[in-house]
Amino acid sequence: MRLTEFWNRMNAHFGAVYADSFARDHVMTELGGRTVHQALEAGWDAKEVWRAVCSAMDVPASAR
Repeated sequence: MRLTEFWNRMNAHFGAVYADSFARDHVMTELGGRTVHQALEAGWDAKEVWRAVCSAMDVPASAR
């Protein structure tokens, strides 16, 4: 998954303003105690980060 697709999905699910806030501020155990931004900067694959977000936030299967 490309980063543009990742951010499109984040924005579609959370809304553009909250998606960025969530990605910056929400520390996730699924990402090893990192935020979305930290995980991506550390080299995590965008698809794995999206899966972690989906799992943690109960994103419906239709949006995954």
